Amino acid sequence: MPLFLTRLLARFAVLSSWLTPVVVIVFVFVTSWPLMALAEPADSELVQPAGYWWYFVVTAATVGYGDLYPKTGFGHVVGAYVIVGGIAALTTVFTKLTSVLERSRGRRMQGTNTVTASGHIVVLGYEPGRTERIVAQLLADGEHRVVLCAWDEVATHPMPAQDIDFVRGELTEEDVLRRAGVHRAEAVLIDARDDNEALSVAVGVDHLNTAAHIVVALRDMDRATLLHYVDVNIHCVPWHTPRMITEELTSPGIAEVYADLMTHGGANTYSVRLPDSLGEVPIERCQTELGRRHGALVLAVRDADGTLVVNPGWSSTVSAGAMLYYVSSHKLSVHEVVEALR
Repeated sequence: MPLFLTRLLARFAVLSSWLTPVVVIVFVFVTSWPLMALAEPADSELVQPAGYWWYFVVTAATVGYGDLYPKTGFGHVVGAYVIVGGIAALTTVFTKLTSVLERSRGRRMQGTNTVTASGHIVVLGYEPGRTERIVAQLLADGEHRVVLCAWDEVATHPMPAQDIDFVRGELTEEDVLRRAGVHRAEAVLIDARDDNEALSVAVGVDHLNTAAHIVVALRDMDRATLLHYVDVNIHCVPWHTPRMITEELTSPGIAEVYADLMTHGGANTYSVRLPDSLGEVPIERCQTELGRRHGALVLAVRDADGTLVVNPGWSSTVSAGAMLYYVSSHKLSVHEVVEALR
């Protein structure tokens, strides 16, 4: 009877829902209780409401504690009916679970799912090798969930082993951007196939989320002017600097600092070798005296043995003949450094 009911429900497409195992269990319970009452003595604890529901659950689940059991031959037949009904219901549950997991995995691999996260980073565009490096650096940061949104030509999830969401579609369409959660994202990287495409995608992203930190990787930085027509807060980064791109995503504004340091005028980076006559000098003295007298900031030190220390601690010392790397409005002469540190 349970198998017949299962097949009957399948014909009516009920098996596609979680209702099926409930219907099977209820049907078996309602039909087996009267049959058990007929098979067993009236004073049997098994047929009492307080006892039968427990016997039914244990038997249908095929656990079989043995504290309650039928004693007549017909009661054994009814018990077997309950067991078969339980197996049918459990099989339906496991089938449904397997189907749900397979569909979920399929949507993840094919990029047809919808991201429900918020405060995440969305990477729009995919290029083999390059995107993997960018995503790996973002995951190493560990502060944000990452969503990769690629064009339709990327048929399946290119990084299934990574804990990232994948969405596929036309990146200029609002529906695709919404499936990637762009409207709820904290930061968005537009890494398009060319600068014209990047401009088109940026228009859609800015329309959906004006509060997000939008970073655009450009091959021609002169195109930044056009992107600023869309939104002056869009940050443009050279396409060939993946590391700078990821740092800009996680530390907004850092790319502008790098660009200023690499541009003539304003603050620039310089180096100077300390003469042997100074001997060992505390880093604290280098920072305070060079900063007070020349507005310089020491970034790194390379000792005489070639060891490079970036952002050296103030309690450390720099040996004679070491190289100082610093930020300043002008290059300091050896004489100016000696006068400040003597």
